[in-house]
Amino acid sequence: MALTSQQQLAGAADGLFEPSVGHFWSLLKPRVMSLVVFTGFAGMYVAPGSLHPLLFAIALFAIAAGAGASGAINQWYDRDIDAVMSRTKSRPIPAGFMAPAEALTLGLVVSALSVLLLGLATNWLAASLLAFTIFFYAVVYTVWLKRRTPQNIVIGGAAGAFPPMIGWTAVTGTLSIEPLLLFAIIFMWTPPHFWALALVKNEDYTRAKIPMLPVVSGAVETRRQIVIYAVLMAPLAVVPSFIGMTSLAYGVVTGLAGAVFVGLSLKLWANGSDKTAMQLFGYSILYLFLVFLGLVIDRFAAAWVGV
Repeated sequence: MALTSQQQLAGAADGLFEPSVGHFWSLLKPRVMSLVVFTGFAGMYVAPGSLHPLLFAIALFAIAAGAGASGAINQWYDRDIDAVMSRTKSRPIPAGFMAPAEALTLGLVVSALSVLLLGLATNWLAASLLAFTIFFYAVVYTVWLKRRTPQNIVIGGAAGAFPPMIGWTAVTGTLSIEPLLLFAIIFMWTPPHFWALALVKNEDYTRAKIPMLPVVSGAVETRRQIVIYAVLMAPLAVVPSFIGMTSLAYGVVTGLAGAVFVGLSLKLWANGSDKTAMQLFGYSILYLFLVFLGLVIDRFAAAWVGV
């Protein structure tokens, strides 16, 4: 007989289930972490200056560890709603394989170590940004925003936008317009990316009483907001080519990729199907990958030709 969510949580709390390495790994949200690693790497790679390869690797590891730690704290706090959502009920805590205290301990310890490691390997401005990012995701978004406002993912999306800024600062020790621009691209990308999935998973959020935009304002308004954010985001990703940060070729490629993003958003606005929503969700991941891969390739090409 399958255990209920309440039985699973009780079993984990009583130590009836033993977490495996895989459970601890999934607690760190590896798919989210992989995106953080990539955008953080891009921020470090395109920043002026350089780090010793070992320090570069340590800094990138610290950024990834900080992201994973905040994910663990998020799962500790959200264990009640995770247990009633089909998308999250198999996570280690609601599935009964881990006690909540274990997840919280892992999150807090890894958070502290990641900040300390980044500060010692690079500089304390980057470490402070990492600490603020962990706090923002674990407390501001998870505890304060997520269950209170349909703007949760808009404001909370800032947490996912910090990694390239942290990476840049780890190399330079300073902040400037370039890392702020990278932050802005991800910040504007997050709402249409997440809302596309939220449209499909609307029943989950309704059941968990999470005020995501589709739950509060309906599918039509959500699709309209997706278009607005897509239209604002697409030209923003081209700006690096106009401020001397990248070449014109980068601007052309990201401009075309952005046009596809806007086109899919308009298609979703027009037909409202789950299929189109998932197409947009899938493409949004590819889009962000292309934007930041383009930054890396452009910087590599410039260094190759001696520009």
